[in-house]
Amino acid sequence: MTTLSGAARVSEVRGWLQAHPYVADALLALGTFVAVLIGAATQPHSADGRPHFGEREVHAQTLLLAALSCSTLVMRRRMPLPVLCCTTFFTVLGLVMDLNTGAPSDQRAVLSIATVVALYTVCARTDRSTSWRVGAATVLVITGAAMLFGARPWFAQENLGILGWSGLAAAVGDAVRSRRAFVDAIQERAERAERTREEEARRRVAEERMRIARELHDVVAHHIALVNVQAGVASHVLDKRPDQAKQALAHVREASRHALDELQSTVGLLRQSGDPAAPTEPAPGLGVLDELVEGFVRAGLTVELDLPAQTSPLPSAVDLTAYRVVQEALTNVQKHVGTGAHAWVRIARDRTSLEVTVFDDGGGQAQQAAVTGSGLGLRGMRERAAALHGSCEAGPLEDGGFRVHVRLPLQAAAEEGKSA
Repeated sequence: MTTLSGAARVSEVRGWLQAHPYVADALLALGTFVAVLIGAATQPHSADGRPHFGEREVHAQTLLLAALSCSTLVMRRRMPLPVLCCTTFFTVLGLVMDLNTGAPSDQRAVLSIATVVALYTVCARTDRSTSWRVGAATVLVITGAAMLFGARPWFAQENLGILGWSGLAAAVGDAVRSRRAFVDAIQERAERAERTREEEARRRVAEERMRIARELHDVVAHHIALVNVQAGVASHVLDKRPDQAKQALAHVREASRHALDELQSTVGLLRQSGDPAAPTEPAPGLGVLDELVEGFVRAGLTVELDLPAQTSPLPSAVDLTAYRVVQEALTNVQKHVGTGAHAWVRIARDRTSLEVTVFDDGGGQAQQAAVTGSGLGLRGMRERAAALHGSCEAGPLEDGGFRVHVRLPLQAAAEEGKSA
């Protein structure tokens, strides 16, 4: 409990210092000033070979230069390069000037502590090229001044210490900058990946909603059109030919039952995996195209079907799309032309594609289905074909009637089925 409390307290203090950077830099400047004074008052060369603290007098000139140099560190974050220039200037000034006070030259070498802090700041907050150029120049200047005007001989430990600490400050600053850039890059990639996942999820949801909307439109439009036609026939012949009216009502009942079954299967796609009433029937395809055409024939539409023999099974997506295209095209004929039309359905298949063509004679008149209708059926057919990298062409014929031609590539659909 004590350890956790101490860690929480340290984290709280760190957060407060990050929120008040000038206070943190003022504390750093004060600590650096104290370190300079301790170094200046320490006797490094004693008879027993060990340093002794507080045995040397700190001269007023050294104290003044230390105060001026360390005070500039308060602005190290806002103006890193000017602060480095100031600390370097005061360090070199302390090494070069003949103070005529009897202060040993190794006492003034501790002024480089402020320069080391400023150099670290520059290397940590600028780019690599700038940090290496500025770092090399600073190391050469203060090390050269120390070896020329500092402690004797020129390779004294004080001079080598300035070289080591300044070089280490530049290297550590550059490493900290590189690590920050690496962490920022990882965070940016993670955020970008998260945005990409969210966009992909939204795209998949939109595609699924569009697919279900197409299925519902195809099912409802087809069966309701048949129900409407058969109900009209039953109403027309109810009094004079009750047997035919009864037959039409039976067709209405059968069409409505098929509509309910397909609606149940389509809406079942929205169920969760654990729901008890999941659909078990396969999706319709060209294998049951005869039943679809028979329903239109019973409604009074003349349909000729040209369906080649199945040599090999079609990809499920192509099979369903071809069935829905025929269903929607015949529904449009039933809706916009009526029972007096003659329609043809032709299915052609080769090694690379499946072609579905549905056209009618317009009941002897020019058809304007694309104009008078809502256009949702044609748009649904185009979307289905585009989803399988196919094409859909639809338009009126010169002699009257309407033609729908859809081409579905088999290879692209098979690859999509494998990837799914």
